[in-house]
Amino acid sequence: MAKTFNQMAEEAMAEVPVINAEEAHQRIEENPDTLVIDPRDAADVAATGMISGAMNISYGALTYQADNELPEDWRNPVFENRSRPIITACEMGPLGALAGKLLKDMGFPNVSILDGGLEAWKKAGYPTN
Repeated sequence: MAKTFNQMAEEAMAEVPVINAEEAHQRIEENPDTLVIDPRDAADVAATGMISGAMNISYGALTYQADNELPEDWRNPVFENRSRPIITACEMGPLGALAGKLLKDMGFPNVSILDGGLEAWKKAGYPTN
């Protein structure tokens, strides 16, 4: 049976812990090693900005940059420590949810999804760039 984007996002949010903007901000403040990933395309990030300190790694690139079995020059060193805390966030949440599930499926045990994404972050008054 075919699934829609929203159905896949809902499934991801049922499988990966979801946190609100306040909790995400607190985690980042308490542990500066927390990696925030925005999986949108660069053009989308340029149009809306992203969470300050976040890394823009598109969903497509995430599929191989986080794979520790591919050649080293394909991988991103930010994923070497697989237990590193990671928060995924897109503009409104669904793509961040898919990215969070992807990372969980790839063996990253400490992944959370920012509910409401960048919009929730901005609404809470936290910095963007």
